Amino acid sequence: MRLLYLLLFLSASPVAFGQNLISGGKLKPLQAIMDIRHYTVALDVDPATKTINGYAVIDLVLGQPTDTLLFNLTDLYKVTKVTVDGKPQAFNHKDHHLWISNSTASPAKRISVKVEYGGKPWVATRPPWDGGFTWAKDSLNNPWISVTDEGDGASILFPCKDHPSDEPNEGADMMITVPKGLTVTGPGLLQKVSSKGNKSTFHWKTNYSINNYSILFNVGKYELVSRMYTTVNGTKVPMDFYVLPYHKYKAAHQLDMLERSIHVQEKYFGEYPFAKEKIGICETPHLGMEHQTMNAYGNNFKYTQVGGQDFDWLMHHEFGHEWWANKITNKDWAHYWIQEGICVFGDNLYVRELEGEDAYLKKMRNSVFGFENKKPLVMGESVTEDDAYHGDIYSKGAFLMHSLRYIIGDSVFFPALKAFATDPKYTYDNMVTTDDVEKHFTAAAKIGSLAPFFNLFLRTTDKLEFNIKQTSPTKYFIRLVNLGMEIPVEITTSTGTQKTTIDKRGKSVTSDTPPVLDAKGYYFKKVLME
Repeated sequence: MRLLYLLLFLSASPVAFGQNLISGGKLKPLQAIMDIRHYTVALDVDPATKTINGYAVIDLVLGQPTDTLLFNLTDLYKVTKVTVDGKPQAFNHKDHHLWISNSTASPAKRISVKVEYGGKPWVATRPPWDGGFTWAKDSLNNPWISVTDEGDGASILFPCKDHPSDEPNEGADMMITVPKGLTVTGPGLLQKVSSKGNKSTFHWKTNYSINNYSILFNVGKYELVSRMYTTVNGTKVPMDFYVLPYHKYKAAHQLDMLERSIHVQEKYFGEYPFAKEKIGICETPHLGMEHQTMNAYGNNFKYTQVGGQDFDWLMHHEFGHEWWANKITNKDWAHYWIQEGICVFGDNLYVRELEGEDAYLKKMRNSVFGFENKKPLVMGESVTEDDAYHGDIYSKGAFLMHSLRYIIGDSVFFPALKAFATDPKYTYDNMVTTDDVEKHFTAAAKIGSLAPFFNLFLRTTDKLEFNIKQTSPTKYFIRLVNLGMEIPVEITTSTGTQKTTIDKRGKSVTSDTPPVLDAKGYYFKKVLME
């Protein structure tokens, strides 16, 4: 399962495509003064012509007066009108940016910007790893449409401030119109469905803060299979699966697996993060994606076995992003490993929960063989999504958590992990960085700063290096070469295995055979024998 997982993600690193859209990077001054509060996206989607037409409303607070507003929006659309607080404004739309010029400077206050636009959106050539629309047909020849845009940014769909550091704190509304008979799925709760002529409009609304790439929709000839889920805190939450009609018979079993996944993730990460709205999955013509409260699912009901039960790795992983990406969001793509690495660690905890510690350890040991280790996981700050994305943010990011667990011990690690996932200063409206993770676990561990370990593992490609020097026929001196802190390590000698601590000062051990360090594989390491 791990091999399949790595092959899928390592083979699918983003590539530059025709639009050359960029998500994240250095925040532009004109956008730095904006605090986005709410998005409204209202679009008429026409499968026959493969076009969209409508408007978006951006509610924001200006931190200082300005006579120019700047948003991201692909050049593929034609902007026909822009208003600010209801007043028409001049605009210039080029190079995937929308500049709005006010005749007088907008004061530092809350404003509302409406952009009317439309056209043929970009078609995704390899969703979900590149962005755009997928205009597909299901097996009964019904229109089946999906949108993906994490890598290339939400400006593929609507005008926005396309930077991970700013989510709409008051949520988003989506009013999507499609031919009658089709269903639109989206984030949050369905407010109403209205029909006029041969079209239907679906109004979805979330009041939670939401990342830009979750503000999107899917369209299909869906049937809804629903049940109620009771969270670890006793909250009743609707669990909805929008499934193609000819797969409806599989829905109950899929929801059974999803329930098991949620139970495990709630044990380690706390209550499902969006319990005031819904748990949602939607069948899509692409593999899958973590879209808040409506996860895209396209794994075609392919299961493996974990603990003697069917397991859908794709559904479990994407659903884990409800905690790691949607509730806990990176302030900058530079810290991508947090949402992907800890989410993958959660995948491995599912194995631990259903098959035990030995199976978990085997999975973690085997994951090391998939590390490319060509680039650090954290490459400075103000990094674009395209630059930050590589396969190691998944598996090596998960391995950091595995090593951290061993360094500080289960009695500290697991409560600290749940505390991080439930602390208001790290969740929803508040973004996180690598330093936040390090400082949180350092405070919990009370063994001195964990920064040297985080820096070595995340900001370099160096392996943890041990040196073993034989000083007599039965004596060996073992020291840690490249880490400025003391860490625990298991040493296997001729008399058995013992757990001790090692630092750069080193220590001697007695053994009739060469000692073996860390046989269970808690560290990504290099051992040099003299």
